[in-house]
Amino acid sequence: MAGSFILDSSAVLALLNDETGADVVAEIMPVSIVSAVNLAEVISSLVKKGVSGADAEAALLTLDCKSEPFRREEALLAGRLRESTRQAGLSLGDQACLALALASDLPVYTADRAWRDLPLEVDVRLIR
Repeated sequence: MAGSFILDSSAVLALLNDETGADVVAEIMPVSIVSAVNLAEVISSLVKKGVSGADAEAALLTLDCKSEPFRREEALLAGRLRESTRQAGLSLGDQACLALALASDLPVYTADRAWRDLPLEVDVRLIR
């Protein structure tokens, strides 16, 4: 796995939508990794807002982001995260992102402030 950081869906969406924190994400994008689950979550979020699936996919391709498959190791870890993070109400995408960060021992960038208080050994960095 070649990368220095993990990106959450919220970070990728901030960049695509030119939201606060987009500059932070743009700077680290070339050395970042996104879980395949989070790529699906980004496309789904864009489609939900009225963007066509093809346009959403094209937008992601312009970012030239590296992605990692959702492997068995991360899948099992993501499922187990429900137990320790129940109070935070994490989505499956959130759990997949955190599982990839834990498995790779890399910092994770997100816009989700609730992640700062998670009882996990993850270096969470907020983009805003």
